[in-house]
Amino acid sequence: MDTESLVETLKSAGLSPYQADAYVALLDLGTASATDVADASDVPAPRIYDVLRALEDRGYIETFEQASLRARAHSPSTVLDDLTERADRLERAAQEVEKRWEQPELEAGDASIVTRFQTVISRAKSFIASASHQVLLSTTLENFEQLRPALQDAMDRGVSVRVSVHTDDEAVSLNADRFAGLCTEVHHRPLPAPFVALADRRRACFAHHPDSYDRYGVLVNDRTHTYVFYWYFLTCLWEPWERVYRASEEGYPIEYFDVRHLVRDLRDVDWEDEPVRLRVEGYDTNTGEECRLEGTITDVRVPFDAEAATGFELAGQVTVDLDVDGEHVSVGGWGAIIEDVEGTRLTVFR
Repeated sequence: MDTESLVETLKSAGLSPYQADAYVALLDLGTASATDVADASDVPAPRIYDVLRALEDRGYIETFEQASLRARAHSPSTVLDDLTERADRLERAAQEVEKRWEQPELEAGDASIVTRFQTVISRAKSFIASASHQVLLSTTLENFEQLRPALQDAMDRGVSVRVSVHTDDEAVSLNADRFAGLCTEVHHRPLPAPFVALADRRRACFAHHPDSYDRYGVLVNDRTHTYVFYWYFLTCLWEPWERVYRASEEGYPIEYFDVRHLVRDLRDVDWEDEPVRLRVEGYDTNTGEECRLEGTITDVRVPFDAEAATGFELAGQVTVDLDVDGEHVSVGGWGAIIEDVEGTRLTVFR
């Protein structure tokens, strides 16, 4: 680094232009009189004494009297500490600028486009960490491992975690043990797919498959937009594919994350003659507050063909009526308006 560049760097580190010039000149001179330092630098002679005293106050040099005022540079440890601290602050500032540019804060109702996949993964981790009810995830095994700690914490909090694992090879065998304690249920899609993470029906992350022509991610903090991603997850990434892991044993209780799946399975249960109990976690549609209730199923109301077999054939209004301690309560699915409760987790008991 030449002298001019060193002076500019010291100015960036907090020295005044005169202080930087004088200090560099003194480094070259070793020990010198104030007059010699002024002559070797761009500091005017009347100013040199104040400049040297300021450098001494910072611990960069020391001055002493020997016929005239003289100065010499201290060990550079103080300067190095200052430069290192300033460099660390600048590096942290650069990282924060990059983070805020790539990962903008999402206010309620917001959606953002990002360019780095790692930003999508980081936001997915934060969404999963804040989930209280439900997480739906479409991911590769590699990215699944990145999210492992967040998924385990979510399961420990009682969050329902459904994962669609996509692989490039149909022959890939998925060992169910790797999902224990991390997921409620896992399906396997033996085809490439986008990365999708949904949390509590309110927040969503999306990123194209790495081999896709389009390379961007979407971050959403909005129920309406998240609903679109939910139906994409349900119809393309979940319903058609084989289940490879389920945390609970076969039989009751059975947990559902969508009222449509519950209604579909109720066709195989004689619920009208043998009472079926349903525990519902969700939101009161009048107040928007979280609620939890349990009652006996008294009716199922659907506008579609009774033989519909898959979730996306069950589109439209689906309502389950309950008797909750003698009171009628209607339960709907995502976005329920006319029902009393929007169910987010539905558990059947016999």
